[in-house]
Amino acid sequence: QVQLVESGGGLVQPGGSLRLSCAASGSAANIYFLGWFRQAPGKQRELVAGITSGRNTNYADSVKGRFTISSDNAKNTVYLQMNSLKFEDTGLYSCNARRVGVGGTIYDYWGQGTAVTVSS
Repeated sequence: QVQLVESGGGLVQPGGSLRLSCAASGSAANIYFLGWFRQAPGKQRELVAGITSGRNTNYADSVKGRFTISSDNAKNTVYLQMNSLKFEDTGLYSCNARRVGVGGTIYDYWGQGTAVTVSS
């Protein structure tokens, strides 16, 4: 099992910044992907940004140039730096980790989420 604990959400004005953190513990070895998803009210959950164990990153088009995902493998922690926040960035941000288990089975883990509200 992998436990994910997020922090860093909150209320911010448009144009402001927030930094989210997600710390993984437990059977964190063999995690090959860490990502941030968000779910806005009335919408489906979407991938915001992801990073692989090889430090390859990908971003949703809507956040490219504004958000940066990074990781500290020694601490099993992933960060999401969010700049130039917009109203539409509001949502529940959840951390996701994917791990390869015995026999190549893929395991998916989720944090409890941290709320981000962009409002004036």
